[in-house]
This record gives sequence, C-alpha cells and structure tokens, in this order.
Amino acid sequence: MDRIDAMQAFVRVVETGSFTRAADTLQTSRTRVTQLVQQLETHLRVKLLHRTTRRVSATADGAAYYERVVRLLADLDDAETSLSAASDAPRGRLRVDVPAPLASLIVVPALPAFHARYPDIQLDLGASDRKVDLIDENVDCVVRGGELTEPSLRARHVADLALGVYAAPAYLARVGTPAHPQALESDPHRIVGYRGARTGAPPAYAMQRGSEQVRVHGRHVLSVDDGNAYLAAGLAGLGVLWLPQYMARTPVACGELVPLFEDWQLAPMPLYVAFPPSRHVSRKLRVFIDWIVELLARHAPAITPPR
Repeated sequence: MDRIDAMQAFVRVVETGSFTRAADTLQTSRTRVTQLVQQLETHLRVKLLHRTTRRVSATADGAAYYERVVRLLADLDDAETSLSAASDAPRGRLRVDVPAPLASLIVVPALPAFHARYPDIQLDLGASDRKVDLIDENVDCVVRGGELTEPSLRARHVADLALGVYAAPAYLARVGTPAHPQALESDPHRIVGYRGARTGAPPAYAMQRGSEQVRVHGRHVLSVDDGNAYLAAGLAGLGVLWLPQYMARTPVACGELVPLFEDWQLAPMPLYVAFPPSRHVSRKLRVFIDWIVELLARHAPAITPPR
C-alpha cells in the first residue's frame, strides 16, 4: 500500500461523500479507491468510514484522522514546493472556474503571459456562470461576482467591478431612449433578464442619483443564465442590459451599445476568489490568485463605491 495514495483517496472520499465521485476526481477506478481505503483501515486497525447505499461519511475516528491527514498532505506539498527549483517555478494541475465573460474577455487572452511566467502549471479552466460544487467537482477555486452566500468557503476579495446600463442602437430606435430608470418598468421598454445561479430569478437593480434612489426590476421577454448570452441578447436589441464596464467597453467603442442613465450611480459588483476551507492553498494556487488580482487591477481597476 502506498500510504500517501491511500490518504489522498480517503480525503477525497470524505470530501465528496462517495467512492465513485472520489475516483472520478482522482482519475482512477472506484475499485482502486475502495482498495486503498480498505488497506488504510486495515493498517490503522480503525474503521474510518460509515458506508450506506446512499452516502459515505466519516466515523468519529475518521473525522479526527481526516483533519490530521489534510494538514499532513498540505505540509508535504509545502515541503516539495519549498525546494529552490520548485519555489521559483510552481507546478502541477490547477482546476479553476470563472464567469464565462470574464474568461473570454480578460482571462483567456492573458493566459499566454501566465504560462510564460508559470510554464509548469497545468490550468484546467471552466468558463461558466453556474454554481460550482468545489468539493464534488474537485475544483481548486472559483472566481465569482456578487456577495458570497456560502459561509463555509474561504474567499479573497479581488476586485469591485464598475457597472453601467446599456442598450443597442436598434433597440433605442425602435422604442425610444428611456428618460428615467423607472421607465423600464412599463411598456414599451424591456430588459434582458439574467437568472443568477443562486436565486434563479433576475435581480432588482439599485440605482441612485443624488438623494433619489430606485430599484428597477424591469420587464423581459428573454432571460438567460450565461453572461455571454446576456451580452449577445442586448447586442441583438432584445432589451436593456446592466453590465460590468469591462464587458461594455468594446461594444460601446464600436457603437454597438449606448450608455444610459450616465448621471445615475450603481453600486459596484464585488468579485471574489473562493476555495474550500479544507483545501490547502498551495503555491500554484497562491500565484494564480495573485495573478488574477494583478490582471483585474489592469482591466477592471478599483473604484470607490457610491455612498
């Protein structure tokens, strides 16, 4: 028995609650994972897991062992990366998930520079707006906009995205330019609805001008759950958009979108990098997070939220 392999298999089973999911994330067979955990239990002479037809969970001894093994594996990773060569060149596979527009407009175009700086990091990038289960899907970190609703996650605040309201010239030519945000609550105006992963429903947008404050729900004939599709719908003239400025910059410059309500303020959208509380922040993850912060400082510089 390779004890390190067995410990890693045990940790993944505890985190995913399943031998099958643990095997998938370790890219091995369920049989292999089962054998490793059984061998570990035999070696320790302790039952580590409760097994049922629906779920696998740690016993009291298994939970205590899990906490120590997670730290041990983290120390082992630190020991390897503390060597001078590894310290200069972090290496290994890193699984991350970022919002689709952020991936296509900012992250992916900058990756040649990232890989030139860190050639030994293999980046598995998920580009989606869905809610990712970091444990079950064995994802090292996610970049997400909006306030975090999972208090169990560890997170680093990396940026505040300035927001604006926009519409396509074709839309404005068809229904006219709204003079006030509340005009979007009635005919003939429409917004493009965005269904967030947390609520499944389009949000209300808070806007402020001096002492006047409004919350705009809007009316829509289309709602989507993907940022790229949301932008495409606005460009097609299907309704008014609320966009981070990094998404609107090029369409506005090309005349494909027109800014609205420029004398109104919108609270910025916070952006976070989040990762599981039990996940060791390896050197490769630390340098990726630092790189994201550096990247966003250039493309979405910090702003002062309105009071």
